[in-house]
Formats: sequence, C-alpha cells, structure tokens
Amino acid sequence: MKVGVALNMLYEHGKHDAAVVHEHLAEGDLVEPLGFNSLWALEHHFTGYAMSPAPTQTLAYFAGRTKCVQLGTAVIVLPWHDPVRVAEQIALLDIMCGGRCLFGFGRGAASTEYEGFRIPMGEARPRFAEAAQVVVKALSQEVFEHHGEFFQIPKMSIRPRPISHPERRFYASSVSPESAEIIAKLGFGMLFIMQNEWSKCREDIEKFQAMSTAAGFDPKPPIILTNISCAESRQEAQERAHRYLGRKWQSIDDHYHFSDGHLANVKGYEAYGKTAKTYAKLKDPANLKKATDFYVSIQIVGTPDDCLQQLGRLQQVTGLEHLVAEFSFGNLPHHEAETNMRLFAERCLPTLQNDPAFATPKHTAADTTAPQRAAGEGIFAPA
Repeated sequence: MKVGVALNMLYEHGKHDAAVVHEHLAEGDLVEPLGFNSLWALEHHFTGYAMSPAPTQTLAYFAGRTKCVQLGTAVIVLPWHDPVRVAEQIALLDIMCGGRCLFGFGRGAASTEYEGFRIPMGEARPRFAEAAQVVVKALSQEVFEHHGEFFQIPKMSIRPRPISHPERRFYASSVSPESAEIIAKLGFGMLFIMQNEWSKCREDIEKFQAMSTAAGFDPKPPIILTNISCAESRQEAQERAHRYLGRKWQSIDDHYHFSDGHLANVKGYEAYGKTAKTYAKLKDPANLKKATDFYVSIQIVGTPDDCLQQLGRLQQVTGLEHLVAEFSFGNLPHHEAETNMRLFAERCLPTLQNDPAFATPKHTAADTTAPQRAAGEGIFAPA
C-alpha cells in the first residue's frame, strides 16, 4: 500500500496566516524523510477553510525540495479555471518533478468560492466535464483544438510539453451519481474522501468501476483520503480525534453553508440538499457529539496496531491501493501533528509498504466489521 500526506492549511484564530502556512510547509518537508510515498495539496479560497489557493504552485515548491515522493492535487477545481492554463501548469510541474505527479480534480461545492470567481454554480457540472476534456487534449496532443459550450479554442499547442503522460494519472472526486458517470467516461480514477461508512464507499466504488468498464476503461484502484490519529495509547488517540475532528463541523458550515439548504435549488447540486437538516441539527450538543462519534469511527484512530488493523479492513472493503492521510486537522497544534505523523511513520509505514498482506486485493470482499453509520443520513465532511 502507498501512503501519502495531505496538507490542509486551516485558518487559526489569533495566529498569522503566514505562521499556519509555514507550519504546514514544515510538515511537508517531513514527508519524504519519514518514508511516505506522496504529498498532496488542496484547493480552497476566501474563507480560510484551507489556505491553499494554488495546489500546483505549492507542489512546485516541494518538487525542488524532494527527490522521489509523488506529488498530487486533491483537488484542482476545474470550473474555476481556464483549462488551457491548468494544462500548462500540469505540464510544467511534470517537468519540474521528473514525472512523479498525480492529479485529482473536482467541481467544488462552496457557493462562496463560485461567487468569488464569478462563475455560475449551476454550470459547474458541464463546465467540469468540458474543462477536463480540454486538459486531456492539451496534454496528450501536440496540436489540439476545442469547440464546446464554454470554450472555443483554436488550433494551438502548449509549451513546454510534459515529459511523461500526466493525463494517464488523473483522478476526480465525486458525491453524486451523475458526477461519477462523467468521471468514469473520462477514464479518470476515483478519489474518495472518507465521509461515509466503509460499506457504502464499497458500493460507490463498485458502481464507479462498472461505469468505467462500460466506458471502455480499465478501472484504477481508488485513492482514499482520511484523517489519522495515531498514539501510544488508544485513549490518547481517541481524545485527540474527538477534540480536533469535532472542530471541523463549524469550519465546514462556515465555508459551505450547508445548513441553510441553498444547494437544494442549485442545478447539479440537488444531492447536497439533504445535508441541510443534518448541519442545522449540529447546533444541538447531543447531535454534534453523535456526528463527531460517527465521523471519528470511520477515520483511522488508535494505537499503531489499531491503525494497521483498521487499514487492513479498509483495504479489504474498498480495494484501496493508495491512502492519503491528514495528520494535522482541526487546528491540532503543530508539535502534536508532527508526533502523530512520526509515530505512524515509524510503526505503521514499514508494514503497510512491505507486508504482502497489504498488497492491493484483486477482489474485495464484504466486511461486516467495518464501521456503520450511527449519526443519521446526510453527514458530509469534505476535504
């Protein structure tokens, strides 16, 4: 199993933004020396939910500071960008890092970000699909052109040309079945954010892989993003997870405004409407505790042995090949995040990377021991 680290630069009240960024850059500098396989940058804007507005720029910084770790985006939100510029950035990063990059894409779910970029949110789904086609064309064809609904592009060629084929290492995140179908038809792999019980994720993966096969593509094993709280004692790991992951809910609603229900009336986002009641209920301490208990139950939390056992079950359920973890979440102090990361690297990474038991399973099997939903429908905790 490959294991990566995602940097989520959450705004922290009372701390200068630059200090938060520098702490996460320092965390990124640990990724390769500690033996992790990949380093991932997010994209968010305007609210401080994740102060990472330019993932390819962040990864270009690490391209010059690393030698072998893979560099990934989780994700580039295509509807907010000119796809030709995205293709150019990918091509340049591909050269700078020697072809060791992976790319995740998404369409975003925050109306604040769409408003900030002056893009109609109701156009997100078709904009994503068309922009993805343009990016693939620009990277795979020496000369390309495109004539679509949103982009009229004359014959042109991007320079410099990439040195590998980054378009063959494309992934995308999805919540709705319609988006999953679009991604499958593009030949992309699936990037899963662990926000549901594992058995439900398995169902979504199987449906997606069936769509990929129907579209004529060999399905890629999924990449899964999760949070990890690893400690010498189970109690310490649980207390850390509940305290800091529990802080995520308010930051999520401050950014996405799920609780007001506005997404139910936005074309292409109707599936998000059901989250409104859930987020509104989180103002009740009892409901907040239930939601946090559930969310912690589907992350990786415990002693090093606990983490290995949980990851073994997760792999059997999902067919996971590449895990991407956040070790710093909910304003967890930097020194605690580093301790978390170092312990996992020392006690878990060697087994995950070298033990045949953690080789990607060819056929996944149902696992009745996987965590089940306990907090009601509609929980959605995006990256």
